[in-house]
Order: sequence, then structure tokens, then C-alpha cells
Amino acid sequence: MSISRKYGRTFHYPFSPGTTSDDRINTDYWQDIRLLQTLLHTEKLDGENNCLNKQGVFARSHAAPTTSPWTRELREKWRSLKNDLGEYEIFGENLYAIHSIQYPLIDAHYYVFGVRELDKWLSWEETVFIASIFDFPVVPVKETLVDLPDQHLFEKNILSLVCKQSSFQSVDVTTNQACNMEGTVSRNASAYAVNDFQHNVFKYVRKGHVKTDEHWTRNWRRAPLKFESNVDTNKK
Repeated sequence: MSISRKYGRTFHYPFSPGTTSDDRINTDYWQDIRLLQTLLHTEKLDGENNCLNKQGVFARSHAAPTTSPWTRELREKWRSLKNDLGEYEIFGENLYAIHSIQYPLIDAHYYVFGVRELDKWLSWEETVFIASIFDFPVVPVKETLVDLPDQHLFEKNILSLVCKQSSFQSVDVTTNQACNMEGTVSRNASAYAVNDFQHNVFKYVRKGHVKTDEHWTRNWRRAPLKFESNVDTNKK
């Protein structure tokens, strides 16, 4: 049994090509989006989804806190703030270990994308505020939409957006060449109930972005920060 509620499954847009057999697709996404006052397109970063709450640091499974070596830095940070978290659960992308994309311009290893408090996901404004209190940056916001265009223009806009490079640059680890960002996660800028997650968060992932295999955890490398140009990435 889980000791904490894990992050919900983010449904793909039906035009997202990076789906796998166990992914879910929101075919009625436009009906959901039309009800939102403000929508944010944030950059989907290629890392590990980690949650910090008063019980520990969790990966995708919330059955027990994680002890992976690439969360060591995050677990050390957690020890200094655990008594101040209260009911806040901070979710972010952990980039400490390089996956399929390397980001030469990151100045931190953990970027917050959501904060949950009991049965509510906080608004983006509140999320940014809470992240700043605990000295965490947030994922890049690529676009804020208030007056949504029609569905055709909306989809065309996303397809144009995801053809761009990451805000932190993006390098394909297999070719060592610049590449497009992994995708985008769109979210309601306002707060919403946990049970309404699938109607408020959507994602687009480009095809073929995963370059890691089952041996990834044996040979992982630490991602250098932008001011560590000479760091040894093989040093864990």
C-alpha cells in the first residue's frame, strides 16, 4: 500500500506522437480546455518525476521513499526543509541524472511543476510562490493562453511550439547534436481538485524521444550545471 498518493497519469493530446502502449489519451481534450480561463504551456523536461513531502522523497511509486543514487542531492535538501512542508507536496523534474536529453544551460537539478495540498492542486501563481519559499526554480513557461483560438489553430500552435529547442538548450545524448525539446505539458493556471486532474493537465511528447534502455540505471551520468563546464559527468 502506498504511504502517499502518487502523481496522476497525464493524458496525451490525441495528436501527440510520443505515446506508448500503456499511455492514455484524452480524445475530448478540447471540451475540457474550452472551460479553462487561462492555460499554460510548460516545457516537458527529460528527467525523473520526484515528489517531496513530509514523509520523504518519492519517485513514481509512492509505496516507500526512494533511495536511488541520483536523488541523493534532493534527499539532502529535503532534510533541511521537511519540517516546514506541512501538507504541501512538491512535484518536480529531477535532472540530476542524464536521460535521453542533456541540458547544458540548467542552473539547478530540480525544477518544480506542481504543488499539491491535500485534495487540491495549487494554482500556478501559488506553485511559483511555494517553490520560491523552498528555493526551487520552476519549469519554463513557454506560453500563456487567455483567449483560446479555435481547435485547429490551437493544435497548430502546439506543433510549432514543440519544434523549438529547450529553454536550457537540448542535446540528443546519442548524437551529441542539438534537438527539439521533449514536449510540452499544458495545465490549468488556476487551482483544481485532485480528482479532476485529467481534465486540467495535458501533454504532447515528440516521437522517439526515449534513447535509454533497461541498462540505464547501471551506467547513468550526472548532469553538469551550466557553471560546471569542466565537471566529470561520470562522477556520481
